[in-house]
Amino acid sequence: MPPRKTSRPPPYAARNQSSIPIPPALRNLLRRDKLRTIVLGFLGFLTIIWLLRRMGGGSGGAAAVIGSGAPVVIVTVIDPRANSAWVEKVKRNREDYASRHGYATFFPNNTDYPLKSSPLSWAKVPAVRHAMALNPRATFFWYLDSTALIMNPSIAIHSHLLTPARLEKLMIVNEPVVPPDSVIKTFGNLKGDRIDVVVTQDKEGITQSSFVVRNGEWAKYFLDAWFDPIYRSYNFQKAEAHALEHIVQWHGTILAKLALVPQNLFNSYASGPAHPKNGQYREGDLVAVFPGCDRDKRNCADEMQAFFDVLEGKNKDSQN
Repeated sequence: MPPRKTSRPPPYAARNQSSIPIPPALRNLLRRDKLRTIVLGFLGFLTIIWLLRRMGGGSGGAAAVIGSGAPVVIVTVIDPRANSAWVEKVKRNREDYASRHGYATFFPNNTDYPLKSSPLSWAKVPAVRHAMALNPRATFFWYLDSTALIMNPSIAIHSHLLTPARLEKLMIVNEPVVPPDSVIKTFGNLKGDRIDVVVTQDKEGITQSSFVVRNGEWAKYFLDAWFDPIYRSYNFQKAEAHALEHIVQWHGTILAKLALVPQNLFNSYASGPAHPKNGQYREGDLVAVFPGCDRDKRNCADEMQAFFDVLEGKNKDSQN
């Protein structure tokens, strides 16, 4: 007895195409719809690729544009509670310098980032990352605390400090990362074109009132690693400063990209625990820093006033 036919034929059963003839007009319409679907799908694919390249999703596209923007972006984080007149003078100090050398500036507030219970001083790290997103074509990002002033505007930091040949001459090698006797020391065989972060030391350790990172994927990794929530939860005594020392000492991938240079090149201290060999501010230095002037009932505006006066005198002389 033959098997009974089911009312639900298997999905792979062939259908009799000839039983339902398709009019020529409908056949042409179906062909046009199919072609339109293919074309739209291809255009959609190209659009996605273009968007990814614009957002830096394609590493080749991101690398291709770096260096075609500002040579340096100066990043200074502002405390919105600070004296507004002093803040404006600090901003103008950076803007005048940037205008002279074709640089850019970025002044976010320290409340712009989700720090939760971490000290507001941590804001410098996401601020530099933010500046990189806003200026993907820039070459270097120079973070400079609001407690610092650029005192020698004639010095262009990108040529004064950041060229590979210059870095190789200036790097301090085989130096304890944390003075005086850290067993982890700066590498002695680094090439200038391999350097992606430039820092200095004061008397107590690596400083972060003034540092430079080179734009690129490694810089993003470095900043993300530094800002990792686990380090912010460690409750380091000096917050992001001790976190920086930690990752430099215990992550060889970071130490291998780091150049330690003399403090007076771009981080001289007008007051505070300067490096005994080369950290005290002298006339002609690029930067004067007043570490801690925004804490402990001190007043940055008062401490900086004499230096503002010097800068104003220089401006008047240059105009005459």
